[in-house]
Amino acid sequence: MGVAFGWGPVEARALAPACLVVVDVLSFTTAVGVAVEGGTAVYPYRWRDATADAYARDRDAVLAVGRGEATGTHPWSLSPAALRSAPAPDRLVLPSPNGSTIAAGAGTATVVAASLRNRTAVAHWLDRRGYGSEARPLAVVAAGERWPDGSLRPALEDHLGAGAVLDALRTLAPGLPLTPEATAAATLWAATEDPVAALHGCDSGRELYEYGYPRDVEVAAELDASTAVPVLVDGAFTEAP
Repeated sequence: MGVAFGWGPVEARALAPACLVVVDVLSFTTAVGVAVEGGTAVYPYRWRDATADAYARDRDAVLAVGRGEATGTHPWSLSPAALRSAPAPDRLVLPSPNGSTIAAGAGTATVVAASLRNRTAVAHWLDRRGYGSEARPLAVVAAGERWPDGSLRPALEDHLGAGAVLDALRTLAPGLPLTPEATAAATLWAATEDPVAALHGCDSGRELYEYGYPRDVEVAAELDASTAVPVLVDGAFTEAP
């Protein structure tokens, strides 16, 4: 394996690469990017429950709440738009059942948070460090969503986001050995005539519109707007040098 593509936390663990790129466009990795740009260290966490409260207290961090629970005095949630407008805390615990769970369970792998906003910056960072070669294997993992029974629901926005990173990487380093799955994801991105329209019109995008958070989709659709590459170091995402 040089460059692989997979879905969800189970496949992320099975691939066990030297470097894991997590893609959760709506909205974990987009939110991480926005927060890190503002100078916040972001701690991924699997659950938003009493253990998350204790985890945040131990790190002197703010605990993000659900979008609907945010208030004027506690505006920090999984919403990228809300994080952009809120005061930037030094440390933020950001639970989510998808992208955050994958990042928190990545073991010893180098973990990068990628989205449509930083897909080219991530590709350049990976290329400079030689990730994707047979000696330094790389997996780009689409987080997906969850069905009511907890099983994985593949999500178009994450397939496109992973493909966007892979397409940028194969352009920079055309000799990298991509698996057929990785090649197919990159080809999906390259063949999508209007990815911004696809993001707004996909199931997850429509859900956010219905719930009253269209700005989150708009922020996620800011293609290549960011040069920040969030990398997980000592349990927190911070901007890579």
